[in-house]
Amino acid sequence: MLSHIHPDNYDAQLEKKKAAMQALFAEFSVPQPQIFESQPLHYRLRAEFRVWHEGDDLYYIMFDQQSKQKFRVDQFLPASEIINEAMPALLDDIRDKDILRRKLFQVDFLSTLSGELLISMLYHKPLDEEWQSQAKLLNERLNKLANISIIGRARKQKEIIGKDFVTEELKVDGKQFRYHQVENSFTQPNGGVNEKMLSWARAATKDIGGDLVELYCGNGNFSIALAENFDKVLATEISKSSVASAQINIEDNGIENLKIIRMSSEEFSQAMNGERTFRRLEGLDLKQYGYQTVLVDPPRAGLDPDSVELASRFDQILYISCNPNTLRDNLKTLIKTHEVESFALFDQFPYTDHIECGVVLKRRK
Repeated sequence: MLSHIHPDNYDAQLEKKKAAMQALFAEFSVPQPQIFESQPLHYRLRAEFRVWHEGDDLYYIMFDQQSKQKFRVDQFLPASEIINEAMPALLDDIRDKDILRRKLFQVDFLSTLSGELLISMLYHKPLDEEWQSQAKLLNERLNKLANISIIGRARKQKEIIGKDFVTEELKVDGKQFRYHQVENSFTQPNGGVNEKMLSWARAATKDIGGDLVELYCGNGNFSIALAENFDKVLATEISKSSVASAQINIEDNGIENLKIIRMSSEEFSQAMNGERTFRRLEGLDLKQYGYQTVLVDPPRAGLDPDSVELASRFDQILYISCNPNTLRDNLKTLIKTHEVESFALFDQFPYTDHIECGVVLKRRK
């Protein structure tokens, strides 16, 4: 079912994406796009599988997107090498241990380029002290592979064996950045391409100066790497766990000119317009920021109309898009005030139709 995932197919599938992207954005006369390749194998740092019990055996399954039929997965070539090592090791270990395998229905893996691995085991049963005792022994055995932590999840229950986060280390333009990444929260799935995205964004904002506002900042992935290009950085994010991680990342990377506030882009727009006041902004004067550059990395739905209007107020816009169709819709409005200066394709998800784009827009003179 995964026969199309092979290094021999990589260049052809990337050319197909490039052609599709150029056709989709032809009306905007975009510049020749920069293409940022992925590793052809072992590029995904996250993976999740259902667990299928068949007699004494158990194995991972996935579902075909077209037919919806399940298929067995013993090896998953898109996933990182450490995930592929841990997949069989985990099942081989628990296959004859009823406490650990009974009513286990899903396993999620979160790995890093720095060599850490978090394994989340999801159950249809409460996790008692006996489970915790067995899970601790399992964790000790699996730690022979790498720095591994285990999380057990059941209804209204979360048991942590080790820790519930990993620490990623990304190398960008000769610099190293550390990122606290919590289980069950959003992180960039393709670490190698993420490093290229950050390098592209740093180059796009080099020597601009002034201040940066980032909407949808997550755990500070872009803000941390871009902070040195700006006088001050103000970033917004609605997820509590992501904001907490961002605060840790600010401290771990020694960033002194970055502030993270927990609010949506719609709320931030209202605060800028003076339409509403927020206790979360007490002690923070939004007027002290010069709003020259904005970075947006919205969900698949793209920017809502208020956020498009907010972005259009800035001289320069960096738009990271995980959905080219909603990006296209947003550009129809943004090009009324801005022109596309550069365009990029980041192959975050090889061998799929998914296209990740980066666009730099500058205000028309």
